[in-house]
Amino acid sequence: MKNLIGSYKNGNYKVFLFDDGTMIRHTEENVYRSEFPDSIDIKITNKCDGSCMFCHEKSTPEGSHGKILDIPFLNSLHPYTQLAIGGGNVMEHPDFIPFLIWCKEKNLITSITLNQKHFMENLDTVRYLVDNKLIYGLGVSLVYPTQEFIDAVKKFENSVIHVIAGIISSSIMEKLYNNHLKLLILGYKRFGNGKQYYELHRSPIDLNINWLKKELVNIIKEFNTVSFDNLAISQLNIKDILSEDMWDKFYMGDDGSHTMYVDTVNEQFAVSSTSTVRHKYLEETIEDMFKIVKEDCLK
Repeated sequence: MKNLIGSYKNGNYKVFLFDDGTMIRHTEENVYRSEFPDSIDIKITNKCDGSCMFCHEKSTPEGSHGKILDIPFLNSLHPYTQLAIGGGNVMEHPDFIPFLIWCKEKNLITSITLNQKHFMENLDTVRYLVDNKLIYGLGVSLVYPTQEFIDAVKKFENSVIHVIAGIISSSIMEKLYNNHLKLLILGYKRFGNGKQYYELHRSPIDLNINWLKKELVNIIKEFNTVSFDNLAISQLNIKDILSEDMWDKFYMGDDGSHTMYVDTVNEQFAVSSTSTVRHKYLEETIEDMFKIVKEDCLK
């Protein structure tokens, strides 16, 4: 049974957040008008030894950390704002846990994304974060689905396995079937290292994306839940397989309408992690920065 974590008003709508990751928006009007982001995708480090050749953040073992304990605008975040924390390998940031403690004190709702390798190397730390409510959501980027990995993921109630359209193949996907897992399908980002990797491997990536499109209805039946980021929604033509009522119920809005991206390493913000238009931090509030994000969406 899901429990309400908190609620707040943003513009002309109310938001209700539950401990299973569900977010519900409600308004009496036809359009949702936000004044600040409901959620922020925040990169805290570019340091990572994962060596993913398609990494759109270009993270490396020599990457830098962001100054996450000294970001003035974060003090203006509204309680229950969701922070999706990623990298790089967030576990390598020396201020990672102090930052999560600060977020908890501010009633911010945090989730993290880890590479499968780093997840398996840090199971005790992840358990500590979950048990102490320092994180609510746990995303794990799939490398290869061993039974040991699947068993470990299933021990965390709010864990979601992340796969990338174009990288995930039918043979790999089938190894995840019948395990009562939650799945997030991400679009393939032709950005950072992903751009060059796509140019070198265009044919197999396109074939895997086309396979996903054709088999998606059957794939969905094999998991407890399947969700998509906005890029995957576009690449896989998700709107075509949903009724108008289902689309209106589940689609959470375009990038920048209720969300934004913050890169603490380069001290920049943007509509999303693949945006080529970036802005340096402002000393003002998150509302001031979000206005710029929304203006970028209209250009």
